[in-house]
Amino acid sequence: MAFDSRPTRRRFGGLAGTTLGALVAGGACRALGWSASASDSSGRIAARPSAGATTTAQGSKNLGLDTRRDALLQMPGDVSEPVPLLVLLHGAGGGGARMLQRIAPAVDAAKIAVLAPDSRGPTWDAIGGEFGEDVEFLNRALARVFATVAVDPARLTLGGFSDGATYALSLGLINGDLFPRVIAFSPGFVVRGQTHGQPRFFISHGTSDPILPIDGASRTIVPALRGRGYDVTYHEFDGKHEVPPAIATEAMTWATAR
Repeated sequence: MAFDSRPTRRRFGGLAGTTLGALVAGGACRALGWSASASDSSGRIAARPSAGATTTAQGSKNLGLDTRRDALLQMPGDVSEPVPLLVLLHGAGGGGARMLQRIAPAVDAAKIAVLAPDSRGPTWDAIGGEFGEDVEFLNRALARVFATVAVDPARLTLGGFSDGATYALSLGLINGDLFPRVIAFSPGFVVRGQTHGQPRFFISHGTSDPILPIDGASRTIVPALRGRGYDVTYHEFDGKHEVPPAIATEAMTWATAR
């Protein structure tokens, strides 16, 4: 059976334990979809933090980039410059605001700014297709945030849950020169792309996850990342497809550490 490096969430669940596992046994690069022939522009984000930016954004508000599916920016109550920023990606069928609510206590305690965008469709474009509209929207959203928030480039994190974790891992590898830290709560796989930079990773997964079973997901991804020389903080927990409060708290502490 031919392996598609960009499987749908459902198809990946059926293949993870066999095809992807076999590819890992043959080589971590192929397992993660890394390819020297991948286009450097695929999945690339151009927006960058501005050294001269002053933080004027306050509170929690939508950016107003789209009337149907937008992006939420939430600022910490006590702003110190420069600000750590988490770009938080939701799971399939979700939205940015709802995803932020899932880990709100940990975010509030960490005093981290959060950009929580909505995907253009039911899930992120490259999960079952190609990088495109979601990357363009993320670029626009980040450009808006960088114009109104003095962001600490060393504490700029891309993170997500489920499909959002898969997308965060994929874009994080492609844009490691922008995101030095990547958080993946229960990811499924990694989409093909040309890597840049040397980001660090925080990955968690429930040992009884029925949606994205751990053996074909994080237990495959983590060794492959480490085999390529990436720094990976990895936590397995006794649970299902979720983000336990203790894991969320540790992830936010990791994201904001100097």
